[in-house]
Amino acid sequence: MNVKQQRVLLTGATGFVGSAVQQRLLTDGQYDLTVAVRRALNASSVVRTVQVADLTAETDWTEALQGVDLVIHAAARAHVMRDEVADPLAEYRKVNVDGTVRLARQAAAAGVKRFVFISSIGVNGNTNQKPFTADDEPRPAELYAQSKWEAEQGLWEIAKGTGLEIVIIRPPLVYGSGAPGNFGSLVRWVSKGVPLPLGAIHNKRSLVALDNLVDLIITCLAHPAAANQVFLAGDAEDLSTSELLRGVAKAMGKPARLLPVPAGLLQLGANMLGKKAMAQRLLGSLQVDISKNRELLGWQPPLTVEQGLVRCFVSEKNT
Repeated sequence: MNVKQQRVLLTGATGFVGSAVQQRLLTDGQYDLTVAVRRALNASSVVRTVQVADLTAETDWTEALQGVDLVIHAAARAHVMRDEVADPLAEYRKVNVDGTVRLARQAAAAGVKRFVFISSIGVNGNTNQKPFTADDEPRPAELYAQSKWEAEQGLWEIAKGTGLEIVIIRPPLVYGSGAPGNFGSLVRWVSKGVPLPLGAIHNKRSLVALDNLVDLIITCLAHPAAANQVFLAGDAEDLSTSELLRGVAKAMGKPARLLPVPAGLLQLGANMLGKKAMAQRLLGSLQVDISKNRELLGWQPPLTVEQGLVRCFVSEKNT
């Protein structure tokens, strides 16, 4: 007897994380996938798409949610240029808070069972001396993280009133082929052979390989114990910035040109140049404890950091 596949609605399917989730769902073939897009995709696309307007408090999700059992919400606004708007937090809120809450309310009304929300480790904070856990008190230090925290609070309120199951996943830096942001910058520097003054950095930072994050998301989509829980994502291996750069260089087959400049001197220079936040990401520590994932879900990261880094560049080596 054929069992009806559960239908999944995925937002942010053209983004770095969302596109990998889409590919995994299509490859696995265990779910009936619909993706929400702002612009029509190529007519030859193998995935069902529904066009939806920008993610705001007024977005109508009625068509996209028809027959949907599960939602993975990976869409977000990650950057707002401070010099272009008077209130950057308000701009983040329009998409990350109001848009998320709107989608969740309409999902609950449409009979959706579970809503998986991709949040950010920034909700916990941007530095620590001992690893964050999923149940720590949130202390967002940046505007993007603040908007994600507010979205989480809105989701819990909806869950209380409707019975919609909420799963929140907070990833740290996500790395993989074509990764944007800080990891992408590190890769470009190493690729160009730029000498970097980071050889004496002995911090500890948790990362998560794209494939590991996707695997956790898919696990949380169906696992009964994931309902109404917060999970931190991670590779279960913490690296210093210098260790990460050496790992990237090894995976690329290039030398790591690292100069042993003291961290204090780098921090002083960054402060003088107004680059305090960038310095924090390169010099500070941020670790996560994923023991809750193991205990509740029986989940272990499928890839080691070394394997994850190799996957970043394997396609380039094969072309």
